[in-house]
Amino acid sequence: MEVVLEGLQQAFWLILRRDPAVVEITLRTLQVSGTATLISLLLGVPLGTALALGRFPGRRLVVSLVNTGMGLPPVVVGLFVALMLWRSGPLGRLGLIYTPLAMVIAQAVIAAPIVAGVSLAAIQQLDPRLHLQLLGLGASRGQLVLVLWWEARRSLMAAAMAGFGGAISEVGASMMVGGNIVGQTRVLTTATVLETSKGNFDLAMALGLILLLLAYLVTLAMTWLQQSGRTG
Repeated sequence: MEVVLEGLQQAFWLILRRDPAVVEITLRTLQVSGTATLISLLLGVPLGTALALGRFPGRRLVVSLVNTGMGLPPVVVGLFVALMLWRSGPLGRLGLIYTPLAMVIAQAVIAAPIVAGVSLAAIQQLDPRLHLQLLGLGASRGQLVLVLWWEARRSLMAAAMAGFGGAISEVGASMMVGGNIVGQTRVLTTATVLETSKGNFDLAMALGLILLLLAYLVTLAMTWLQQSGRTG
């Protein structure tokens, strides 16, 4: 209990004093995870929509792969991305290993199946008569998709929140492809693991609390957007 109280106190002072190192790590965390979430939305929402509306051979196999990807172990993603970006790997010439961009790629790979799975369920839950009505009115494929996205906007916002949660809470892949380098690739999750391994439990608790606060504030903003316009 003493460690928790010390962690709360230290977190309060770190935030109040705007500790430069903590501010830097927090901003990098938000930048990496926010970019990864945006990429996962650009990939996952269209994929989920295509799977919900499309009928083609192998569809169930693709859906099962997406569902499996929703629970994909982050350390496996980190290993795969690291092998791709390592100096002797297929993309090694790009020099991305141990950079924030490598972390963005790993987190996007983790978050994209989550977004795709939730988007698939969101589109499938819409009244099928809406689909037929839009086609009957002569809507193009693009117009149909836009209307369906609008109707499912709250569920798609939930997909965005789930993707962001998967990205910002990830630690294994970020450690493997980012290296947890001071001033370059250290984020709140990896910093928390480092301080815990060093026995600095009060500082680790403080960083963990800041991570929770950051995740809560971002999710709160997205929830406000999701619930805006509701009367009850």
